[in-house]
Order: sequence, then structure tokens, then C-alpha cells
Amino acid sequence: MRHSIPHDLVQTQRAWMATYQQLADQPGRTVLRRRLLRLSQELAARPMSPAERAELRRRARSGG
Repeated sequence: MRHSIPHDLVQTQRAWMATYQQLADQPGRTVLRRRLLRLSQELAARPMSPAERAELRRRARSGG
């Protein structure tokens, strides 16, 4: 089942994943923590079902 997920939201999820990885590689970086929090807020503000959230993460990982 294909869900209608806006491209900008996929981009936000990709940015979240990249920032999370950077923070894992460089723990304690305030700039990265703040960016991750901001991106997390953007993602949390979008009402989505669990299936849509899973699809969002899948698309962000696959580049689609």
C-alpha cells in the first residue's frame, strides 16, 4: 500500500537520520543535538499513522 508522503517530509527524515549518525560518530556536539531536536519536532508535528511513519522511514532509507 502506497501512502501519500510529501517529498519535503522524506527530506526531513533523511536529514534526521544523517544528523543522528553524525551525533553517534561525534557524541556531545551541541550543534548536532540541537539540529536533531529541531528535526524531531518537525517530524512529530505531522500527524501520521504508524504505517505511514514506517513508510516514511523506508522511503528515506531507500532514497525514494
